[in-house]
Amino acid sequence: MKTKLKKAVKTLRKSLKKDADLYYAYQANIAMQFKDEYHRQLRNKNYDYMNCDDIHNIANAAAKSFLNLLIKK
Repeated sequence: MKTKLKKAVKTLRKSLKKDADLYYAYQANIAMQFKDEYHRQLRNKNYDYMNCDDIHNIANAAAKSFLNLLIKK
């Protein structure tokens, strides 16, 4: 299984390096997950300002959301 996964990651890395449109699509999806999570958090809490822990929590939730979209069938 490790070899199969390594090959898949290698293929993805090569594709992202060679294909600017694919790279941009991944970039945009990651960025939008952060933006969406930021706005979701703003709706749920009344912030006067955000501290480092708030940003960290938003980034982690956004990363999880991106990965869930990536693995969704």
